[in-house]
Amino acid sequence: MAEIVNLNKARKARARQEAEAQAAARRTKHGRTKAEKANDVRAEARRQALLDGTKREE
Repeated sequence: MAEIVNLNKARKARARQEAEAQAAARRTKHGRTKAEKANDVRAEARRQALLDGTKREE
C-alpha cells in the first residue's frame, strides 16, 4: 500500500530545498567571509604603510 503524503508539506519542503540551493549558488558567486574581507583590508593598510615609508622628501 502506498504511503500517504501531505501535499502541503511536500510542496513547502521542495520550495525550501530549492531556495537553499539557490542561496548556496549565490554564496559561491558573491560571498566572501568576514575574515577574507578583514584580511584584504589589513593587507591594503600594510601596503599603504610600506609605500608611505619609502616616499622621498622634496
